[in-house]
This record gives sequence, C-alpha cells and structure tokens, in this order.
Amino acid sequence: MIELRTPAQIEQMRPAGRFVADVITRLAEVADVGVNLLELDAVAHEMIRERGAESCYIDYHPSFGASPFGKVLCTSVNDAVLHGLPHDYVLRDGDLLSVDFAAAVDGWVSDSALSLVVGTPREEDLALIETTGRALEAGIDAARVGNRLGDISAAIAEVARGAGLRINTQFGGHGVGRTMHGDPHIPNDGRAGRGYKLQAGLVIAIEPWFLHTTDEIYTDADGWTLRSADGSRGAHMEHTVAITPDGPLVLTARGAS
Repeated sequence: MIELRTPAQIEQMRPAGRFVADVITRLAEVADVGVNLLELDAVAHEMIRERGAESCYIDYHPSFGASPFGKVLCTSVNDAVLHGLPHDYVLRDGDLLSVDFAAAVDGWVSDSALSLVVGTPREEDLALIETTGRALEAGIDAARVGNRLGDISAAIAEVARGAGLRINTQFGGHGVGRTMHGDPHIPNDGRAGRGYKLQAGLVIAIEPWFLHTTDEIYTDADGWTLRSADGSRGAHMEHTVAITPDGPLVLTARGAS
C-alpha cells in the first residue's frame, strides 16, 4: 500500500534525513586505504548510539537474506554492488567502495548510499560513479507532482543507456516512512508516462546502481552481498526524497542544514 505523508510528517522526517546524511559524510571521510570494513561499521554503530537512533539493518531479515544482517552498514567493494555485508577486509589502493546506510530517528526512516574510490582511482571507476550520480539527479528531478513512477525510472535509464550501461531491475528504489522498505517499488528502467501518478506527500528512496559491463548479479557465499556475474565493478547512489508541491525535497542531502 502506498502511503502519503502530511507536510507536518515530512518535517518530522527531516532529522532522520540529516542524521543519515551525516553518517554517510563521516564514512566518506574515514574510508581510506588501510581501513577495515569493520571499522566503518563501528563508526556508523557509534554514531547511531550517540544519536539515540535505531538501525534498520542489524535485525533485517527479508526473504532474500540468508540470516539477520547483523551489521548497521552495507559496504560493497569492487565487484560487489549491493547489500555488502561488512567483514574483515582492509581497503586497498584503488578499491571502489559503496556505502549504504538507513536508520530511524524518532520513528521515521531515511536511506542513502554513496560510492567512492579510495587511493588511486581508475578513470573507468570515476566515470561509472559520475554516471550513477547523474542518473540519481535525473531521477530526483522527475519526482514531481503530476509525473508518474515511470518518469523517474525512464529518467534514470536514459542516463545509464547514454553511457552504454546495462540495467538490472531486480533491486531499485522504494517507499520510505516508518519502515525502510515500502511501496512503491521504483525500478531503474521503465517507460515514461506509465505507472502510479506522483502525489505530494510521497516519500521514496531513489537508488540507481550499475555495473561496468553486465546487468547480471549473484549472491555471495555470505548470503547477502550481491556481486557482478562477470567480476566488473559497480556503483550505487541513493537519496531519500519527499515529493512536495514545490518540487522534490532531498531529505538526505549531504551538507544540508
């Protein structure tokens, strides 16, 4: 069921958005060559404790997960692109890291993701991250009253296809509110003018993710981490967005007051 939020409720969601943005920003600062993925998870865990927030991940056990997630952060490295389970891995020069984080503050959830390269970057990795970021911006720009869900999906896909990327629609954006995942599902490919008509009060996570040379993924032996079928690298970007009469409001905007 698709739920709409009142203007007052959207205001109540702002602290969760700011907190999630602050955690993502801090993780981007800490991530570097020689840092263990478990250290990044510990940073997020401590920030949750200090804020009195609630993790959306640690007890999360959907049908596609082998067991409760057990960590508060997703860390996907190189050929991993989604749901990366933090483990004892030390980041190396040139690693492409995606961090995905969701938490609740005062009962409201926000969700965001960012990809970056630690150390010396490969040009193709920077290009993939840049394309994924532009796809996110295009999707957000289409999140306007009177448009349809398909307009968001089509805007994302246009950027991806323009860069020669293939698109997997198994995982994508979703509704956000009292829980992390709700209706509607927002695939990263679709037809403009189709689907649910966007209304003020809809709050969604828009999250394009792409792999260099494939759209096929498989689940790692850890039961969570999704990797590319051909070993190519992936990038993932995500923001929580409220649709308002004045346009899209990015609740997880980093650097916002």
